[in-house]
Amino acid sequence: MSDTTIRSRELGDALRLAMEQVGLNGKRTARMLGWSESRVSRMLTGRLAATQDDLSALLAVLMVKGRERERLMRLNREQNTPGWLQQHDSRLPEQLKTLVDHENKAAKITDFQALVIPGLLQTGDYAQALLERSAVIPPSEVQTRVATRLGRKSVFSLDNRPNFTFYIHEFALRLPVGGGAIMSDQLHDLLRLGVRRYISIRVVPASFGAHAAIAGSCRLMEFAGLRPVVYVDEQTAGHFLEERAEIATYRKIFAALDDCALDEGQSNDLIAGLAVELYPDGEQDHHDLA
Repeated sequence: MSDTTIRSRELGDALRLAMEQVGLNGKRTARMLGWSESRVSRMLTGRLAATQDDLSALLAVLMVKGRERERLMRLNREQNTPGWLQQHDSRLPEQLKTLVDHENKAAKITDFQALVIPGLLQTGDYAQALLERSAVIPPSEVQTRVATRLGRKSVFSLDNRPNFTFYIHEFALRLPVGGGAIMSDQLHDLLRLGVRRYISIRVVPASFGAHAAIAGSCRLMEFAGLRPVVYVDEQTAGHFLEERAEIATYRKIFAALDDCALDEGQSNDLIAGLAVELYPDGEQDHHDLA
């Protein structure tokens, strides 16, 4: 199991990108710095904690300057610190890149959403209606956010895509977002997505009452050869957790959700039933649409 951290992987990814942008590779870079090629390789994979002087020399060769240089130097100083609280404001949050990178590398993603449809499963109209009601996102940012959210769905098309389990509370299915037509399309889209072999959709029924994840939504991302990461999103920050005790806590939460959630077939029936019950004017035969 790799002992890399979220920060060290972020730093390595940024160094690889910078190297590509100036047309260098590991071998040429090592030769220019008088280093071994393996030394450069370990820095690019986040497995070598470089000194600030070494990183400064590497960034000079890669022509990284200004705010990006400051960001990478800060990442290097903090790379052995587990977990990462990333603050953000009304602009498209920086932590989204970190989240997408981890989504694309994951072998398994387990997600719980209490009040809204999971971002990866949202239709464009649902996402737009949701974001338009935000008190902190400027109207000029909404379309960019929608496009970014839909772009994250590309993870479903990867050759080595993760296996997904989405736990969705029944309240999220019943919460009207954007009107009947939008909700009908969203519920039917869940039915279409749920037939894919790598996507499991499980509904936590309202009748169960209090449950293990009642404190809020969360996501567990597991990797081949890397430590698991939990992601918790808040209004003003995204929090990445990777301490063993934290991971163990969220494993217990998801195990409890597995016990109380409906199975896939029952969840499918509930979603279809709600689509007909709540939005009859938008009813479609989802079997024909699958």
